[in-house]
Amino acid sequence: MAEQTPIRPNDPKDGKKLPRFFVRLAATLTVLTAALCLVAAVAFRDSLNLDSIKRWFTYRSLTRSDSGRADSFSYGGELTDTFAVLDGDLLVCSRNTIALYSGSGAQYINESVNMEAPVVNTNGSLAVVYDAGGSSIYVLGQRALVWSAQDLESILSARLNRNGQLTVVTQTSGYRGMVTVYDATYSPVMSVKLTSAFVMDAALSDDGHTLAILTVGQTGGAFSTGLELYDMSYSSGEYQADLTCPLGGGVVLEARHTADVVWSLGDRGLTITDHDGSSSGVSWADKHLRRYTLSGDGFAAALLGKYRAGSQAELWVVDEKGHRRVLELNEQVMSISAAGRYLAVLTGDRLDIYTDHLELYDSLEGTQGARVVLLMADGSAILISADSAGFYIP
Repeated sequence: MAEQTPIRPNDPKDGKKLPRFFVRLAATLTVLTAALCLVAAVAFRDSLNLDSIKRWFTYRSLTRSDSGRADSFSYGGELTDTFAVLDGDLLVCSRNTIALYSGSGAQYINESVNMEAPVVNTNGSLAVVYDAGGSSIYVLGQRALVWSAQDLESILSARLNRNGQLTVVTQTSGYRGMVTVYDATYSPVMSVKLTSAFVMDAALSDDGHTLAILTVGQTGGAFSTGLELYDMSYSSGEYQADLTCPLGGGVVLEARHTADVVWSLGDRGLTITDHDGSSSGVSWADKHLRRYTLSGDGFAAALLGKYRAGSQAELWVVDEKGHRRVLELNEQVMSISAAGRYLAVLTGDRLDIYTDHLELYDSLEGTQGARVVLLMADGSAILISADSAGFYIP
């Protein structure tokens, strides 16, 4: 009889060492790969650039040339109109019409209005259009008119924060200005009336917790501007400023209020003030301010020249800490625009798109006729000429 080899029960240690080794090895490799991907994404964010993927999905239906330009379309207006980007569409505001166009030229809004001086402010997904000095105001979003009013007193400014809350500055009898804050359904929730100084502008913080009011008056017989901050947690009563900060003797031309700081850009410089009253910024009092924008994420841009006109200029980019980067330019600049982490500079025959560090990201030659550029957060742009507009996708 043949000898049979006894069958031994499986040793618990047999068959487990190898799988356990591979499990540990796979876990280690996964962690290393994730770490390397994170480092690469930070170190090479400009060359990898996930915005290019976003642009591909957003504009894949547009017919584009090899240069990235889509077919132009007529916007039914002129260069004196007011333009803005609203959720990736082109918003055109004239004295008689508010119109919205897609990248292919499809018209979604054609609202008849009667305004003397239309002004637009957007938060990306919503836009407020108002008649400066008039009584009409309109809020647009989702390719439709969301809310409107025609019975306000003389409107000085209107701004939307990231949450869709609206801040409106009006003139009112017996006061030097009134600021009204509306919630996201456009019901008034707060009103401040000032008697000590004239109100120039106001903006609610993106988180809705703090109201900033910019004022102009006299201090010691001299012209001066100031910033007042109000805590929105108070439910009622006579509102008093929780903090007042002087801004010097310049005229504030543009303001922006993020969750943490107030940007005040004026003819003499830029001031960035946090909610504790600490300020930083830059001065350009010895230069002429030609163009400016506060629409970038975490930076402001200003085009400055030694003289009021001419081709020689400096492009300043200033971050939230007041640190600046400077780019020398020797061409006539027609328009600048900022969105996301990008900054666009349009000259007579070329469009240059920079990052917020003033590193060249993309260029487009042959833009003759384009006089206005509007930038979007993904780095794409809209070029506007006297009778047409077209999208450019890098």
